[in-house]
Amino acid sequence: MAVGAPAKPAPTVELYDFRRPTTLAREHARVLELAFETFARQWGTQLTANVRVVSQVSCEQVIMQSYDEYASGLPSMTAMVLCTLDSSDAKAVVQLPAAAALGWVAYMLGSAKPRAIEERKFTQIEQALMRRLFDDALEDLRYSFGPLLVTPIAVDGIQYNSQFAQAAATGDLMIVASFIVRVGDTSAPATLAIPAEVLLPQLGEANPTTTVANARDLVAAQLSGVPVEVALRLTPARVTPAEILGLAVGDVLPIPHPAHRPFELAVDGQVLARGAAGANGARLAVVVVSTSLTTPDFSTEENQ
Repeated sequence: MAVGAPAKPAPTVELYDFRRPTTLAREHARVLELAFETFARQWGTQLTANVRVVSQVSCEQVIMQSYDEYASGLPSMTAMVLCTLDSSDAKAVVQLPAAAALGWVAYMLGSAKPRAIEERKFTQIEQALMRRLFDDALEDLRYSFGPLLVTPIAVDGIQYNSQFAQAAATGDLMIVASFIVRVGDTSAPATLAIPAEVLLPQLGEANPTTTVANARDLVAAQLSGVPVEVALRLTPARVTPAEILGLAVGDVLPIPHPAHRPFELAVDGQVLARGAAGANGARLAVVVVSTSLTTPDFSTEENQ
């Protein structure tokens, strides 16, 4: 290193807990994406019926992250609908800008086009209307997830400060889906966070393993399904390269196969049986007359 050159900064090392991975397996992610996309369609239809304005919800992303990461990425002032889950101390969260939610309420109360609304807490009437909206949304969630969501879920309350709404422990993993909610001419981002412990057990293992106690049976079962080519052949004839190079049209090569002897049935050059020529309907076939099959031994010897 040259004299006076600045020292390179030490690389940042982030500890990774393999017992609690923070990424979704590909097959799990796809199943959850389909469920959240179904929920988005159902939620958009439900919003259209409730606010009486054409609404559409689209799912943008599904990820897994800790609750602390999720909460720190939210605006400090926002509407967070907390939902209880019978099988978990952690709560699910539906989050969206309070101003967007107040615009929905204005539509429900008969406004043709709500004016610009600033972020604020809901009044008692507004809160009652929002609870009704999200009661319907949770019904759509249960329908969309089907057997993935076996735990009863219900609206518990509404919080407005993302830093004080302790829906889960900071290290708890959450399945977080991001949405764009379009109601009339306005669009707003929204998120839905569900504790991972509620959904992952129904998804099964991402990379299931099988015990090796019955390895011999497993190998035999696997090999029994592998397609192979079977050849019906005569006894091979030995010839010299000179004879091959001197072959011409009309030459005859004697084959050392007795006329009374069955043909050889071979797989990859290994003779396994003998058979005679026959027919199966309009197709040629072979009639097996004897076999020399032996059961392969897949057992292994232990190292001494």
